[in-house]
Amino acid sequence: MQIPDVKQKWPNPINEVTIGATKEEGGTRSHTITVGGANSLPFLYFEGELPHPPVIALEVWDVAPKDWPEELAKYFSDVWDDAGKWAKKCVDEFGADLVCLRLQGCDPDGENKGSDEAAAAVKKVLESVSAPLIIFGCGSDEKDNEVFPACSQAAAGERCLLGSITEDNYKTLVALCKADRHKLIAESPVDINIAKQVNILATDIGLAPEDIVIYPTTGALGYGIEYVYSIMERGRIAGLSGDKMWAMPILGDIGKEVWKVKEAKALQKEVPEWGDHTQRGPLWEAITATVYLQAGSDILIMRHPKAVAETKKYIESLTG
Repeated sequence: MQIPDVKQKWPNPINEVTIGATKEEGGTRSHTITVGGANSLPFLYFEGELPHPPVIALEVWDVAPKDWPEELAKYFSDVWDDAGKWAKKCVDEFGADLVCLRLQGCDPDGENKGSDEAAAAVKKVLESVSAPLIIFGCGSDEKDNEVFPACSQAAAGERCLLGSITEDNYKTLVALCKADRHKLIAESPVDINIAKQVNILATDIGLAPEDIVIYPTTGALGYGIEYVYSIMERGRIAGLSGDKMWAMPILGDIGKEVWKVKEAKALQKEVPEWGDHTQRGPLWEAITATVYLQAGSDILIMRHPKAVAETKKYIESLTG
């Protein structure tokens, strides 16, 4: 009996997005990182090509965190008062493919740092490491619009990945990315139609689809992860099927979500039946990461070095 060919062929590959610029390209990075390009669902090499494996960024703040648990502090507290040293440790010791600088110090409800201080943090990280850079704002639309012009200019030509835009706040960052040759993170609240709308709005005012990475927000293991997974998977299938507004690489902001849930950060003495928190926390982050890899994530932003190491092993086991 002849066995039918059940391999799925998709008509539209995912866009390739390149982050970082070398000296020859007008930047100062030692190398670039390209994500996307797949014409098949994640890790199904027998069906198509997946030319660029997923990559991992370790998170760095422009201020010392006040609420990170001890399990993270023991790796970073010696450097987290200096964004440059922190970034260097992430790359040199923990093997980060990229650095994600989060401008948490600009939060109006926190230290409320200004644009000059934010730009100085960007410059310090760029001078300290040669890896490509992601720059995330503090999450306040008004404050991000205030500080990002200086940050974008400080990194002009470096082809950073800036984040993020929403359907209510996109014009400033789109203009900056076009002027200073950066890429852009498009954020949506776990809604496939809103994700498309954000991309439509950005491209309607001149941003190329190839300059966009989709961020459909994320949740930790046990905290809505199955819903986020389904949105990511539906979006990736739509992109492969020909929907140009979903044919972009996907980013997952993992560490931020995982390390605020009790299952990851609760100490063993607080909940003895949950076991060793020094193992449980990193595993919670690593398992969350692997779920999003299977959904189609191309870039993961993480925090714990052990979780990063385990996730890298997982990627290598599937990509060879």
